[in-house]
Amino acid sequence: MPLLHIAILSLVQGITEFLPISSSGHLVLVPFVAHWKDQGLIVDVAVHVGTLGAVMLYLWRDIWFMIKGALEMIANRTVTPGGRLAMLVIAATIPVVIFGFAMNHYYKDGLRSVTVIGWTTLVYGVILYIADKVGLTMRRMEHLRFADAITIGLAQVLALIPGTSRSGITMTAARMLGMERTESARFSMILSVPTIIGAGLLKGLDLYHSGNAALDATVAIAVGLSFVSALVVIVLLMSWLKRATFTPFVIYRIALGGFLLAWAYGFIAPF
Repeated sequence: MPLLHIAILSLVQGITEFLPISSSGHLVLVPFVAHWKDQGLIVDVAVHVGTLGAVMLYLWRDIWFMIKGALEMIANRTVTPGGRLAMLVIAATIPVVIFGFAMNHYYKDGLRSVTVIGWTTLVYGVILYIADKVGLTMRRMEHLRFADAITIGLAQVLALIPGTSRSGITMTAARMLGMERTESARFSMILSVPTIIGAGLLKGLDLYHSGNAALDATVAIAVGLSFVSALVVIVLLMSWLKRATFTPFVIYRIALGGFLLAWAYGFIAPF
């Protein structure tokens, strides 16, 4: 694959992974619009490794907080705030693990069409706007109950459909539950760690069985670019949400979704 293609796909993944606009939808659309060949499993795995590294670096305090809490539960059977947060993350992750494994086993190609991505981009953008406007801004992560975590986890399952946006749908659910904007984004990013690890392992196994798991400059470039771009976007997103709303992302989603539907239904000429 040409270096330019690798660079663009890596930047698209890094930029869109943690914004509420759907990284999977954009990764499907880029080669489709540009008439490129599918990027293949090795690039998919590499860009996921890059974004995973970025979010783990940014959230290292939260991750260490949960690890210490989990170890405390194992050693002393004492539930600390860190251990409780770890259990909330596990509870919220179980639904997507179950449904993700089933989809990977029975329906590997997923719903990768312009029509589906157009509708999910548009509809879930509108739902994000409603949730952001009607949701209170008074709850933090320490206020989450297990029922809340499971609710957010069930919402995350919808992100298995391209265009929905894993970060967008989890932030939407969190805002509906009254979480502050920065806290909803933070919990969404924490949830991304096991989710990205799980998706990466599934893709990695597929790559291993395909016999095309060679590491080369392509992988290094993809990992590096997705890591740097994701880290920059995370910092900017959290800074933005401290003083503003999700409305710019909603506008982008509505515009993109409307354009894709016009394209899919033949109102504008295909590329």
